[in-house]
Amino acid sequence: MFRSRSKEEKAPTDKVTADLSKQPRDPQAPKGRPTPKRSEAQSQRRRASSGTPLDRKEAMKRQREARRADLARQREALANGDERYLPVRDKGPVRRFVRDYVDSRFCVAEFFLPMAVIILVLSVIQVRNIQNISLLLWLFVIVLIVVDSIGLSFRMRKQLKERFPNTPKRGAVAYGLMRSLQMRRLRLPKPQVKRGERP
Repeated sequence: MFRSRSKEEKAPTDKVTADLSKQPRDPQAPKGRPTPKRSEAQSQRRRASSGTPLDRKEAMKRQREARRADLARQREALANGDERYLPVRDKGPVRRFVRDYVDSRFCVAEFFLPMAVIILVLSVIQVRNIQNISLLLWLFVIVLIVVDSIGLSFRMRKQLKERFPNTPKRGAVAYGLMRSLQMRRLRLPKPQVKRGERP
């Protein structure tokens, strides 16, 4: 008798708790945690929307990953000439023209490294005549490079004035001369024109 009555009492209370869980929570009821200050809540919302990491380690990790991705894009751009991801010193139509102008010609300066190696080998040989020849070769190569570089810079300045009259060209000639000192296959960004081709 007592058992049946207790079962009957339990059933309605179960129903009531089930109904209560379905009902929306009263805003005045306690939440079980302290309400954050307005400034804290706003900063949390801003972080969530902007994707800013909460701790310093996470921020550093994201920064490293972003830097790695930028460098990878830059390397790819240097290989294929994609203007969007090139370093700042290589960007712009003026720099692109200078690169193409230098790459379309034979420059004496680009053969400086191989010639320097040959001359150094000759200067090591303990024969007086060969050492004298190596010294003369040094002078000849340096004079050739200087003359060729002066001619290249004059022609480049003239072309830049004609093609880009109102564009700033500061450092463009020096950029071209530095490029001419590198061997063609080692140049970055990679040459986009063939020798003899008009830029």
